[in-house]
Amino acid sequence: MTQTGRRTFIKKTVLAMAATFAFASNSVYALGDPEKEDLKFGFIKLTDMAPLAIAYEKGYFEDEGLYVQLEAQANWKVLLDRVIDGQLDGAHMLAGQPIAATIGYGTKANVITPISMDLNGNAITVSNKTWEEMKPHVAMKDGKPEHPISAAALKPVVEAYKDAGKPFKMGMVFPVSTHNYELRYWLAAGGLKPGYYAPHKGDTAGTLDADVLLSVTPPPQMPSTMEAGTIEGYCVGEPWNQQAVFKGIGVPVISDNSIQKNNPEKVFGLREDFYKEYPNTTIRIVKAMIRAAKWLDEENNKNRPEAVKILSQSNYVGADYKVIANSMTGTFEYEKGDKRSEPDFNVFFRYNATYPYYSDAVWYMTQMRRWGQISDYKPDSWYQDMAKKVYRPDIYKKAVEALIEDGVMEKSEFKEVFATDGYRGAQDDFMDGIPYDGRKPNAYIDSLKIGLKGKDTL
Repeated sequence: MTQTGRRTFIKKTVLAMAATFAFASNSVYALGDPEKEDLKFGFIKLTDMAPLAIAYEKGYFEDEGLYVQLEAQANWKVLLDRVIDGQLDGAHMLAGQPIAATIGYGTKANVITPISMDLNGNAITVSNKTWEEMKPHVAMKDGKPEHPISAAALKPVVEAYKDAGKPFKMGMVFPVSTHNYELRYWLAAGGLKPGYYAPHKGDTAGTLDADVLLSVTPPPQMPSTMEAGTIEGYCVGEPWNQQAVFKGIGVPVISDNSIQKNNPEKVFGLREDFYKEYPNTTIRIVKAMIRAAKWLDEENNKNRPEAVKILSQSNYVGADYKVIANSMTGTFEYEKGDKRSEPDFNVFFRYNATYPYYSDAVWYMTQMRRWGQISDYKPDSWYQDMAKKVYRPDIYKKAVEALIEDGVMEKSEFKEVFATDGYRGAQDDFMDGIPYDGRKPNAYIDSLKIGLKGKDTL
């Protein structure tokens, strides 16, 4: 059967099934057919794009009458720009991108996220040279480093660079990336200043008053950039930490799950006006991605080997199967040969991973304020209002209700989703023990030892 013939057959089948169940479910009728069927989504070559790949490969998009093209993008800026100008209908995004666009940090545009794509998935890796210099300051047990490793072990190394008149440089993937904020959090918790932004003065480098200079490097280029000596370490998603281990050029020192337990990572982003014009299409996109997330996590990750095989294809992540499997199948390798159990290194569905919590959006904005990307004081209400403008659990819940009506998923799988008001509640699982409450962003900002506070400006 040709692609066109297959598509026509699938469409007729989907419509016939909808007609068959119409009398049994008003919700299915209420959702309606997709207003736009042909869609193009962007992604960056990282393992956490998996929900898009699985929704495509398992036919979940087609089950919703959607015919999707997935296209790798050169970097995060290009990806965001192409969503904003309409070349892409939506994309795998950094959690900070829809927020930054909506508040006007960088390109101004109203971008929303109706679904979170994963929890965890990043790590911080340092060069072999830096690791050897850190090791005397790392606690050991049975001949192996005790984890998690604090940036306090890096501090003497950075001070030695300063004494020699040399800058200590590290890489992250984008100024509003989760990686930037995680790396900064780790450094600050260890007593190192990662630098400030001053956009009101035209300074967007983020290196003011910095002990460690951070710069942008696209994820797939991280290992080669470190190998060339341009940077001494980086924070990135997989498989680019494990790639450094396999190549023998670096050592991961901490996973982001140890910086903040089950921290929110990527999201699916699209323009607000796309949802307004194509609401049924948007809800159906979310339905397909929730199904993909469940498939990735179900029965203790039993499908991960198959997922790794899919992701290793050149049109997706394109890294070696073994490299991707090292973190996707329940383990993570630190110093070469030091492979440890990390069952939650990548989480796609459990722990309500797909729900777009307001408190997650607020946390990212507290870090933007902490490091100067939000250059002046904002009241708590501003953070709440912006979170509700960008993160859209209302759309997510419509997708969940439709999945339950379809008989594809059970309401019991979403108990907390139906109970929450959009906030996770107080969290005390950060590596420095400082508690976070998304309802009180300014109190949280003021509790952090390094960073802007109150009405501070640069």
